[in-house]
Amino acid sequence: MSKLKIKRGDNVIVTTGKKGLKGATGEVIEVIKKEGRDPRVIVAGLNIVKKHVKPSASNPQGGITEKEASIHISNIALVDKDGKAIKVGYKIEGDKKVRINKKTGETL
Repeated sequence: MSKLKIKRGDNVIVTTGKKGLKGATGEVIEVIKKEGRDPRVIVAGLNIVKKHVKPSASNPQGGITEKEASIHISNIALVDKDGKAIKVGYKIEGDKKVRINKKTGETL
């Protein structure tokens, strides 16, 4: 599995997708990497779907709940402080490998 350039806690923008989703920004809650599948991310407050839940001991009422669905990692990009999408590169500083903004050279 290759290393991903997006991590939990990063602010991202949706570059492609549904009409209401494209251009929206949010914070990455979770990065999903599974063997043999493409990586996906869950972004807070974006790609909300309704899920029908059966009644259970923990939720005796059941009903319809809303939750964030995952977005393919190729459809999002990191955001800089100006709110624009950026490309991520790597640079070695001392004995640490750090992420940098490819355009400005700033560390992330």
